[in-house]
Amino acid sequence: MSRPSTDTTLIDRLRAGDDAAVADLARQYGARMFQLALRYTRNREDAEEVVQDVLMKVRDRIDAFRGDAALSSWIYRITFNTAMSHLRSTRSERYFEIAADIDAVNDDGTPRVIEPADWSNLGDEVLLRGQMREALQAAVAELPDIYRDPVILRDLRGLSTEEASRQLKVKDQTLKSRLHRGRLILRERLAAFAGGLSLHHAATA
Repeated sequence: MSRPSTDTTLIDRLRAGDDAAVADLARQYGARMFQLALRYTRNREDAEEVVQDVLMKVRDRIDAFRGDAALSSWIYRITFNTAMSHLRSTRSERYFEIAADIDAVNDDGTPRVIEPADWSNLGDEVLLRGQMREALQAAVAELPDIYRDPVILRDLRGLSTEEASRQLKVKDQTLKSRLHRGRLILRERLAAFAGGLSLHHAATA
């Protein structure tokens, strides 16, 4: 049986409330969902939790699937969004808590006075800023550990080269090299936001 035909049958069963269809959904797409979730959460238990959440979301939202794209694409998009939400609500949030408040700090490190948001006038700039922040979070999460940690410590937490080197127990030159590589990777992955997204200003020393 071809995949489109299989998907059509699976969709019909899910819409009909067939409990066994969820198990078949897991067998058909679970492995790929897990790999995708693991790519962002970097933790097997978290990835497994994401997969379970996605299975329930697919079951509950199947009526919203319009068939404009393949079922797999729809499922993987839900998986990505769920993984991102999971990162924000679990221990991985510590990696991004500074990034999330990046606009609340002036270049000299002093707190910036934040005026209450005017939700009645959400313009393109506000929407773009939210998209950029989510893209930054995802890009940082994807970095290999040896590059992610220097970026977090130097560019997001604002530590000096010496402080970051001591915390990671590496030489200053090693830290600088890894930081440089991490920034290059982020620049490539955030190319779509060129000119509109920057990490927290950090000293070049």
